Amino acid sequence: MNKIKITSGDITAFAELNDSPTARAIWDALPIAARANRWGDEIYFAIPVKRAPESDAREVVQVGELGYWSPGHAFCIFFGPTPASRGGEIRAASAVNIIGQVDGDARVFKRVKDGAEIKIEKMMQDER
Repeated sequence: MNKIKITSGDITAFAELNDSPTARAIWDALPIAARANRWGDEIYFAIPVKRAPESDAREVVQVGELGYWSPGHAFCIFFGPTPASRGGEIRAASAVNIIGQVDGDARVFKRVKDGAEIKIEKMMQDER
């Protein structure tokens, strides 16, 4: 599994990408810098990767899961309810390809403001 570092301002989190075709395509496109969009307790931003929904794409996700949203070619970080959530669930706008998981407490992303710069990089073996 490939490890990544996600940085926005003074916030740094580490995550692990799974071995899905979408996650591998994102890994190959790193590093990526963009402006964060907030949608409830989700951050998403367009990335230079274009993938179709995978057979196991889903709308309901867990805290800390990373997703790829095909309609917007977007990398998504889920850390709480979104405007589409029902009850205690976390729901994406539509089905996302699950591409990985944040190590530790993903709620640190609550501090990232809409429009803030966000960066995803490959993590080197000796980092952390």
